[in-house]
Amino acid sequence: MKKALTLVAVLLIVAVAGLFAQEVAQAEAPKTAADLIKAGDEAYTKFDDAEALKQYEQAAKLDPNNYEALWKTSRAYLDVGDRIDPKRKDAEKEMIKYYMACEDFAKKAIKVNPNDTWGYFCDAAGMGKHVLLLSKKQQVAMSKKIKIQIDKAIALDPKNDLAWHALGIWQTTMAEIGGAERFFGGILFGSIPKGTFAEAVKAFKTAIEIKSNYTNHHLELGRTYVAMKKKDLAAQEFQISADCPIQTSKCADYIVEAKAELAKLKKK
Repeated sequence: MKKALTLVAVLLIVAVAGLFAQEVAQAEAPKTAADLIKAGDEAYTKFDDAEALKQYEQAAKLDPNNYEALWKTSRAYLDVGDRIDPKRKDAEKEMIKYYMACEDFAKKAIKVNPNDTWGYFCDAAGMGKHVLLLSKKQQVAMSKKIKIQIDKAIALDPKNDLAWHALGIWQTTMAEIGGAERFFGGILFGSIPKGTFAEAVKAFKTAIEIKSNYTNHHLELGRTYVAMKKKDLAAQEFQISADCPIQTSKCADYIVEAKAELAKLKKK
């Protein structure tokens, strides 16, 4: 009887040890690019941009020709760059580093798959943020490249609301360059592309038609209306922006900005 009990105990220990070893082996099994992208997506939905970047970039290193890993790494560099506190020491240098990495991964994505919208959009977005930290001459040269990438992103997917948003930003930025500034800037830096507030409004409205509850679409449309001196329309958009749900790591900031813009309008 005693021997039988001892045998049963040994068998149980062996079985448990086997299960543990199997679990350890599974836990230590090398992750695939798909696993890492999935982990990045989970971090992204939790607004953990730094962790998302870590997972996506590991996927891109593991599989350098994985288009999804490349463009999502690009997007993550943009997101993390946007979260850098501008008051921080060497913030501008750090931002440029992240935006250049965003552009680099976007271009790699485009090389792997030149027939999808996201590589072009990320490239335009990275350049759009990067250009704000450069000289006027560099801004003029890069603005033309940005427009080309935005147009390609829209042509490949007319339902890409973020690409339409980017077009709205581009149109507004170009429209804000006054006649004298445009004239003398053209002499110094070469021809400056033209944009209009009317075209910006069209672009933002298209973005809103595609995704009506994204706070930044309404925020930037409101700012465009302010530039056009359409106070009532601007106030309406700022209020909608403030009421939109939080969908990305930046949405809470956009809502704060929308409320601040609304408060400024009420003081006028």
